[in-house]
Amino acid sequence: PKEIQRHGVSSSAFSSNANQQKGGHFQRMSTNRPALDKKGPATEPETKATDFPILKNDLILRAARGERVERTPIWVHRQAGRYLKEYWGTRNEAGDFFSLCRTPHLACEVTLQPIRRLDLDAAIIFSDILVIPQAMGLEVQMIKGFGPSFPEPLKDPEDMQRRLLAPDKIDVYEKLGYVFKAITLTRHRLEGEVPLIGFAGAPWTVMAYMVEGKGAKSYYKAKTWFYKYPKSSHELLNRITNATVDYLVGQVLAGAQMLEIFDSWAGDLTPEIFREFSLKYLKRIASEVKSRLREKKVAPVPMTVFARGAEWAIPELQDSEYDVVSLNWTAFRGHCRKVAGKLSIQGNLEPAVLLAEPEQIRKEARKMVDDFGPYRYIANLGHGMLPSMKPDHLAVLVDEVHDYSEKLIKEKKERWFHDTLVTSAHGVAKFLAITSGVLAASLAGGLVIDSFRNTNQQSKK
Repeated sequence: PKEIQRHGVSSSAFSSNANQQKGGHFQRMSTNRPALDKKGPATEPETKATDFPILKNDLILRAARGERVERTPIWVHRQAGRYLKEYWGTRNEAGDFFSLCRTPHLACEVTLQPIRRLDLDAAIIFSDILVIPQAMGLEVQMIKGFGPSFPEPLKDPEDMQRRLLAPDKIDVYEKLGYVFKAITLTRHRLEGEVPLIGFAGAPWTVMAYMVEGKGAKSYYKAKTWFYKYPKSSHELLNRITNATVDYLVGQVLAGAQMLEIFDSWAGDLTPEIFREFSLKYLKRIASEVKSRLREKKVAPVPMTVFARGAEWAIPELQDSEYDVVSLNWTAFRGHCRKVAGKLSIQGNLEPAVLLAEPEQIRKEARKMVDDFGPYRYIANLGHGMLPSMKPDHLAVLVDEVHDYSEKLIKEKKERWFHDTLVTSAHGVAKFLAITSGVLAASLAGGLVIDSFRNTNQQSKK
């Protein structure tokens, strides 16, 4: 297909992504990963989405699919970024945030930095959810100490029609090819140590930034569109959704082994507005991404949805094609586990815990694993890493989740083995008792028959 040829992925690679995921089952990895040492710009083989290294640790993929694991996998939102001192060296080399995102070998380097340091079970490509508005024709800046900024946000529907690219002119493979190149390069340079996660923003969250122009407390300007311009709101959300589907499919074809959709401002909507202007588009994304991948003969990858603050909608996500639901730290764990049904759960440690002492971090990690259970669960934060957090404290969390969940799973297996033996012993005893009774009855019956035969013969004589 043309869109794949444009960023250098051959059609022969379509089935290789799924095949490369089927490595051997997990073996405990060391955080000493010499294969991930820093390298320069990509070589020719590393720019092609073919012949990826065999995956050594598939824990997170199995947990997402609800399969058995040897321990609970863990990764954290914003694990690549400002809390790592080595990040700043790479950021300075790039010059600014979006230049870093647009330089594949530097984005790859930042993605690998936490994997070198910590025993994490997944990497997530370094990028931003606001590359989609850029591909649609809007200017987005990342201002130090302020965050994302749109110099000219959308004012009204007429402004949208005038300034956004026409739907048939939005080509994510041309505009965002640097993301695909970074994904392909990172898959190669991970050397199969852990899976690589791709991501995008949910349509409502992306729209909120496009209309508001920056991060805000309640996004009143954006929400006003739903009441003043409902038809134009749906048109804008449809355009974002279409571009996002193309973008996510491209990420998988480039080498992403799992996807996450971030609806960061879902909790700012009423249930009715969320269902009408967010949920329906979230469902469309999962359905269309997987459908498009199947059409291309590529096995769909697990997909996670993080509708932050809208955990009440978990039951309504059960009929979607998402595999995992990620939880905010305010979510009630027991209730969410109960209503999640077929969905695996990700989350939801309060990020502030990482600012506490190591022993408190261990305590909270154990409680979280106890609350969710070690299976069908991916440990994570309820939001993301902060610049003030210490990598060593994150290491404490990662190690405790691994060690404690491994212990729980071992104990569960031992209890199952013990209960099976006890049940089997009782069964054998009961079987022997019944067999002995039958044997005794058979012997007694045989004596009676013999006696009857003897009596009968004597009577004949």
